[in-house]
Amino acid sequence: MLLVFVIFTLFVRTFIVAHATAPTPSMVPAVLVGDHILVNRFVFAPHLDTPLHRLLPYRDPALGDVVTFPQPDRPRRDLIKRITALPGDTIAIDGKTLTRDGSPVSEPWAVFTDPQIWPDDPSTPPSRRVRDHLAPLEIPPDSVFCLGDNRDESQDSRVFGAIPGSAIRGRAVLVYWSFDAETEDGHEIGGVRHLLDVWLNFFSRTRWERQFMLVR
Repeated sequence: MLLVFVIFTLFVRTFIVAHATAPTPSMVPAVLVGDHILVNRFVFAPHLDTPLHRLLPYRDPALGDVVTFPQPDRPRRDLIKRITALPGDTIAIDGKTLTRDGSPVSEPWAVFTDPQIWPDDPSTPPSRRVRDHLAPLEIPPDSVFCLGDNRDESQDSRVFGAIPGSAIRGRAVLVYWSFDAETEDGHEIGGVRHLLDVWLNFFSRTRWERQFMLVR
């Protein structure tokens, strides 16, 4: 019986639902540091005609979806970002203004914490230049372009390029628990010091108002 439970749990976590934790403020205010999120792994599954696929709805990734995928240079760490361009779209950024196929994009979720716009010239440090400017880029087939909502505090497709569709682990659905993990010493979520912090401050620093909040 225990073996059946373990197999079922592994199946669910692998193919249907998983969880993710926001490690940085790159998606504020939609997702906060310390939000623990349920991820729908099935929604972007291959379109196969099987009984399971008929029971559980699936579709292609869409503009505005908040998705999770492994960080390209740290594959063991998942990132949470929003899809802003699909295969075949041409995206560009000029002075923090995002355009898709030549037209400005309406982004009610986008936040800019730094009013400064760095000049688009070689004298600007690359990390600052890519934050505020991006030359027109056509998204390759079976790939998406993902940005953090907190644009000035996000490492995303402006840095590491489009994300292959096969790398997307799922769509962020809801916050099932949120803990105020933004501490003064900034120790990393998941570390021993963080776990001790949770144990000592579970009730006082749980963001109860975010329980079961949908990720939009």
